[in-house]
Amino acid sequence: MVQRSNFRSSPELDYEGWRDALRPQWGRYSPVAMEPKAFTGRAPRAKPYGLAAIDLSCNAHRVERTQQDVRLDRVDHYFVFLQVAGGSTIIQNDQAVRLAVGDAVLVDLARPVTYVAEDGCGQWISLQLPRRSLVSHLGFDPRGGARLCSEAPAKRLLFDLVGDADAGDGSAFSSTHSYLQMAVYDLIGALVAPSDPGPVLRQTDKLFARIGGVIKDGFADPDFDPCAVAAKTGISLRYVQKLFTARGSITCCFAIRKGPSSLTILPLGLRISMLPLP
Repeated sequence: MVQRSNFRSSPELDYEGWRDALRPQWGRYSPVAMEPKAFTGRAPRAKPYGLAAIDLSCNAHRVERTQQDVRLDRVDHYFVFLQVAGGSTIIQNDQAVRLAVGDAVLVDLARPVTYVAEDGCGQWISLQLPRRSLVSHLGFDPRGGARLCSEAPAKRLLFDLVGDADAGDGSAFSSTHSYLQMAVYDLIGALVAPSDPGPVLRQTDKLFARIGGVIKDGFADPDFDPCAVAAKTGISLRYVQKLFTARGSITCCFAIRKGPSSLTILPLGLRISMLPLP
């Protein structure tokens, strides 16, 4: 990965400055086992395609986010941690993942995490992913500490897409950014998708049943549409589509059969259709 142009030009930060740069969006972290006066680091922010990101480096061998840190700041995001230079080990949920240049790991900010840098140096890009957005896109709640390297082409594309993005402040948001954001989420989905979808389907069975109940209650309303289904169940329309796709329906289409509480789901088109059947 090519180092972003604004990284070397960004100012070096002392111990407190580096921690303060991370705290608003990335939470509380503490370099440990080193004198604060000896600490140096960089943390320029970026907005690739409108997504929050930060380029990181520091000379600390070990950085921790403790359970107390989690309780104090209540930051509730995931982020993808991309290794740009050096090597490191990420420890979360009793998993220790070693990263070389080109590797990545998914980190859950609602859980404690420890970063151990080889030789006390390294460079990373941290890409923030709001929990609800990621869960809605994937269709399940991924476990923090998962290495993103199962699909080499997807991992390489993710690095290229994020690393080559303009490192500006994101103020010039273009009409293409929403599509590129979806590409980032799709690549992450390819890297964290479980090999056995069975447990994920079981986790969402209750939600899927609730969606069926919402449709049954509202299909007679002429203003009832796919967005209303998503809003009433508190999830995104894309997640609704994923739930149906995972269960063998190629689209999110509903047909309500008149009779004793029966619901038939049919792949009838490219949108949710409410069709009373005889």
